[in-house]
Amino acid sequence: MAEIIPAGIQHLQNIHPVTVHFPIAFLMGAALFYFLAWVLKKESLAYTGFLMLIVGALSAIIAVSTGLYAEPGVMISRSVRARLLEPHKNLMLTTLGISIILAVWSLISRPFPKKGKTIFMLLFLAMLAVMGIGADYGARMVYDYNAGGNACAQPIEFTK
Repeated sequence: MAEIIPAGIQHLQNIHPVTVHFPIAFLMGAALFYFLAWVLKKESLAYTGFLMLIVGALSAIIAVSTGLYAEPGVMISRSVRARLLEPHKNLMLTTLGISIILAVWSLISRPFPKKGKTIFMLLFLAMLAVMGIGADYGARMVYDYNAGGNACAQPIEFTK
């Protein structure tokens, strides 16, 4: 069985790091296509943004679910958990909530809201900002404190 699992994935404590890149890519892509649709007034671009938003929100559900499932087993010290994991979790739950709101809004007024486009786009920008900050916390856990693998002894204490 180990032969069919890529070597890099074999070192992961859980599959959460494998799932997180999909919502990041799809939600950022959706925002770009919605912005272009707004500026260029092209409905085809809005439909692309709409589809990317739906896939992004669905993949965010998967990423958050795998993160919540993995959380108790992440081998990090209490200080890293408090200063990085908790903010990461809260920011990504917020991202998920906003992405679901945007997805439902776009489903109701498919593909792009007729009224409230500015609010829709501002909410999208806020979601991207929250997601970016949350992703940074996650990256710090993985790259500064080895939260995603077993390359060094655990736990590593938090440092500034």
